[in-house]
Amino acid sequence: MVYSVLKRLIDILGAGIALIIFSPVILIVTIIGMLTSEGPVFYAPQRVGKGGKEFKMLKFRSMYMYKIDGQLVHARKYLEKNPKLMRQYQKSSYKLYNDPRVTPLGKFLRKFSIDELPQLINVLKGDMSLVGPRAYQKDELTHQQRIYPETKKYVKIILTARPGASGPWQTSGRSFINFDKRVQMDANYIRRKSLLYDMLIVGRTPIAMITGKGAV
Repeated sequence: MVYSVLKRLIDILGAGIALIIFSPVILIVTIIGMLTSEGPVFYAPQRVGKGGKEFKMLKFRSMYMYKIDGQLVHARKYLEKNPKLMRQYQKSSYKLYNDPRVTPLGKFLRKFSIDELPQLINVLKGDMSLVGPRAYQKDELTHQQRIYPETKKYVKIILTARPGASGPWQTSGRSFINFDKRVQMDANYIRRKSLLYDMLIVGRTPIAMITGKGAV
């Protein structure tokens, strides 16, 4: 109980301070995004949060918009209409290396995790925490648990906590870590329930952002 209260207070304070610090970066990226790519600057995909409840996770849009049936849609729809690309996406633990849908600006934002900065608003709203397990897509959880049935016990633990803007997998290799190892890592994080460990991950986050290790 004490851990949960202190963690939430730190989330609110930390996210508020981070938004102030990064506000010039957010403004610059917003302007560049508006000038260089057709479509909205922000993207809000559905993610599974605490208790299995879905929420809209805010990100800078890092992919092109596509015209399908006369409508401008997000790259996710383009992926769904290309079975070969979708199979490759699923096979690579829901990541695409050298993804053709990513814009030049998006490549830069993803490499340094700048596209994730709007998630600080999710933290303030209570959808997410500064530190926690990865925020998974619903279909990703369903599909990957079929491939790795032994991960069901870990996913059950993961859904007891708010997903994090940063976390153990984000600071330990990101996309180089497959789903089975990733959920085990996230579950172990939740079992520890340590503010000291949270602070350690927060300290590692800028290093992970600067090096861009594991980004796709």
